[in-house]
Amino acid sequence: MSQEAPKSTPPSDLDTPLAVPDDVTPDKPLVLFTVRLLYLVLMITASILPFASITNPKSMEMPLLDSLAPFLATIAIATLIVLLDLKTPRKQLSVVVAMYLAVLAGLLAALAISALIDLIADAWDLPETSMALKYLTLLKLATGITLCYLAVSLVLSTRDDIRLVIPYVEFSKQIRGIRPMLLDTSVLIDGRYNAFCQSGFLDAPAMVPRCVIDELHRLSDSSDRLKRERGRRGMSNLRSLQQMPEIRLDIEELDAKEGMVDQALMDHAEKNQLRLVTTDSNLLRVAEIRRISTLNLHDLSIVMQESATPGQQLSLEIIRAGEEPDQGIAYLPDGTMVVIEGGGDAIGRVVEAVVTNTLQTSAGRMVFARIAGTDGTQ
Repeated sequence: MSQEAPKSTPPSDLDTPLAVPDDVTPDKPLVLFTVRLLYLVLMITASILPFASITNPKSMEMPLLDSLAPFLATIAIATLIVLLDLKTPRKQLSVVVAMYLAVLAGLLAALAISALIDLIADAWDLPETSMALKYLTLLKLATGITLCYLAVSLVLSTRDDIRLVIPYVEFSKQIRGIRPMLLDTSVLIDGRYNAFCQSGFLDAPAMVPRCVIDELHRLSDSSDRLKRERGRRGMSNLRSLQQMPEIRLDIEELDAKEGMVDQALMDHAEKNQLRLVTTDSNLLRVAEIRRISTLNLHDLSIVMQESATPGQQLSLEIIRAGEEPDQGIAYLPDGTMVVIEGGGDAIGRVVEAVVTNTLQTSAGRMVFARIAGTDGTQ
């Protein structure tokens, strides 16, 4: 007697566009936000400080423009620098030593410029109460803060690729504990990774790049029904992964042009010592040539119990016609293709099919079935 499998519900509202979930957003680096805020506060303070010591009543009668001009100019420069810095969103804290060296380099550069400005002031023989000297003091403060900010921003934006020429030092990223898994589009569409996480056997942190989410979104908005279905299934699986307390899932800020997602994934995995998880056989071959650590979800399914066994009866919706006139094509919830004999005339309908055979390879799995009640089956 065959064991009845849970019925799969047919997809509905396929013509409704799928929006990117609100919770799929990259984490905001709190440290970088604090640095930007501190930079703006220090620049505002520096613009006021040279004029706070004015005690001469006659000096207080100077035109309002003379006191507001340096303040507004400093704020404008600080805002411009922060806006330019925001144009490079890929910024993360690397290591404390790199941050310390960045601040030290900024202070040394500011000290050198400050000494040069003092020489200019001495050459002009400026009195201590002159406005020109106060402008030069403001210039030294603003230059020092800006150089320190740019040095810290450079460390954050280049992440783990800080290289100093003399002596040659490279701050490489050290992976502590279990190496994270980098998920590609095919894994999210497949769905078996979710089931494996729910089982409790997997506790490694997972990463999903932004370019993978963008690719799923493009599939969800495709005019092709099969692509649209795959994209929506992938987005649904991603939402399920985010709600699982068993694993840690991070959204990586990694962008890639359309058609270059695989290349970006391999580069990111190679650079950060990640394990690339995929079901794409072509991607696996290229990654193995580049000696990138990979995990093939199909290989894992070979040693696991299959979800469809010969004699099992399934309730499936036939999506399209097969290669033969009497064949219909359906899909299991995990995306496995099912070739149904005698299903060519039932396209668009849900039928009862009995599994006759399964074919498992490293490139994927196929299930063969026939309509229940034909050839003596029940």
